[in-house]
Amino acid sequence: MLKTPLQTLKSLPIITKQQTRRITRNSVVMEAQNEKVYAHYNHTDSCKFSRWTARESFEFMYARPWQEVVDFYFKSVNGRLSLLELFGTQAHDVHGDDKIEEVSNETALLEGVSNVDKSGRWARVTFKIVLSYHGGSFDGWQKQPGLNTVQGLVEKSLGRFVDEKKAQELKEKSKPLEGCASVAGRTDKGVSALQQVCSFYTWRKDVKPHEIEDAINDVAPGKVRVVSVSEVSRAFHPNFSAKWRRYLYIFPLNNGENREEIEGEGDIENFSCRENCEKQRNECELASEENVENSIISDEDQLEGAKKPRSFSVCRVNQLLQQLEGKLLSYKMFARDTKALRNVGPPTECYFYHARATETSLPCPVNFLTITALLKLFVSPCNHIALILDHGKEIKVMCVELVANRFLRKMVRVLVATAVREAAAGAQEDALLKLMDATCRRATAPPAPPDGLCLVNVGYTEFDPRNCLIP
Repeated sequence: MLKTPLQTLKSLPIITKQQTRRITRNSVVMEAQNEKVYAHYNHTDSCKFSRWTARESFEFMYARPWQEVVDFYFKSVNGRLSLLELFGTQAHDVHGDDKIEEVSNETALLEGVSNVDKSGRWARVTFKIVLSYHGGSFDGWQKQPGLNTVQGLVEKSLGRFVDEKKAQELKEKSKPLEGCASVAGRTDKGVSALQQVCSFYTWRKDVKPHEIEDAINDVAPGKVRVVSVSEVSRAFHPNFSAKWRRYLYIFPLNNGENREEIEGEGDIENFSCRENCEKQRNECELASEENVENSIISDEDQLEGAKKPRSFSVCRVNQLLQQLEGKLLSYKMFARDTKALRNVGPPTECYFYHARATETSLPCPVNFLTITALLKLFVSPCNHIALILDHGKEIKVMCVELVANRFLRKMVRVLVATAVREAAAGAQEDALLKLMDATCRRATAPPAPPDGLCLVNVGYTEFDPRNCLIP
């Protein structure tokens, strides 16, 4: 039987005023959640209003000639340039292949296994492969479906050295014939490496080190280069056997010479003036007199509207980083994309052996275009003098060297960006140490671009402080 309109109206549930308010309040909350709110961490020091926001820090980091750094790493990977040319005579040679053999002998003694007589599981042959690759040519180290990764390329080239049993297992599972490579540290997309260490094992006895070297070098010439291949003990693992890793970050500096300027006209980087640090600190103390509790605030008018410094001192960055040396600290505030399980306890603790920053210049090799301009200079000097000057000038950069027992995901890039931000704000020398106790990762800056980062080498003996790029 059909209901009349009045009966239909009476059957509807009655909504009280309290329920109406609740529905309205819930809808407002849902709308607020859908809108992306850029909340800022409320720092409690006197420089809070001079410190860049995440957006300002991101823009400052990316608005610079990164292509010059990418080209330098590309030439270094191919052996045309070296880090010694970047740092000059003050740097020590950190590329010592003699230590590779020491590692294999040491691990063999620890295991008590003779390299002459091997049987059973010890018949497996393990090779240590030292690689150099250009980060801009790959989507990172770790193999991922549909992406061009270093691991995917290396394992594909190692497929020809897989033993028959492994090859049959792969065939039965309908998987491609590839080797299995373990690595000392996975690098992100855009991050280069000069001496990345990986290992590969097989039960075949006829595999020679030079054959592995040729197989990898032939896959991607100019993008990946094998530094060395050596047979090591089965106990060797490129990650777990490592005692320290060395990273280098090259940060190009805007000096206003034919480079796209950062936000604001006439902004020039200031690198050596210690008085600038003191001036910034005094301005910060006048800008804010009261301290509040650590919390997340959304007052963008005060934080983004304040006049921020657009220059920083490299000496201040160096002082900030030196405070980290010789300390075992939790760097969870400087990590990104890590699981919650790894945010507490020893998994986030790292020990820094060396942390320094200095200013230098990228080497400017004479190229074909410069030689052509020099030849034409004798014919029409007025037209080609500018071309020579443009290709002969040096690019000033800040180099950051970090050596630690381990690094968290994106930790180096966040640490560099935060150190630059704190130096620009005129923060105290222990600013990075204080950030360790922050309640939110928004307290640190967004990661610096991956283009400037490079894994220099990995150590398997005790770290020697005399072998550093930046003394």
